[in-house]
Amino acid sequence: MSYRFEGKLWRWTGEAPASWIFITLPAEVAFAIKCASENRRAWGSVAVQARIGVTAWRTSLFPDKASGGYLLPVKAAVRKAETLGEGDVTEVELSL
Repeated sequence: MSYRFEGKLWRWTGEAPASWIFITLPAEVAFAIKCASENRRAWGSVAVQARIGVTAWRTSLFPDKASGGYLLPVKAAVRKAETLGEGDVTEVELSL
């Protein structure tokens, strides 16, 4: 199964400084993945193949208590390859 959507890159802020950048999945996409995913991992994460532009990578979606959905971590190598930064909106494709 594949899902395509647009999302905004945002920086995680917590007690300690961090450089984690995420995209929050739209509610309808998150719900569809919850219903379809058979490959859930520890803490409710879901293994996926992600693609932004021409850059593809394997990662895990992480549950997000705030939205009730999932977060997609976007690593620095992907952001650099696709010339993306915090606050940018981009098209994402996910495959389970």
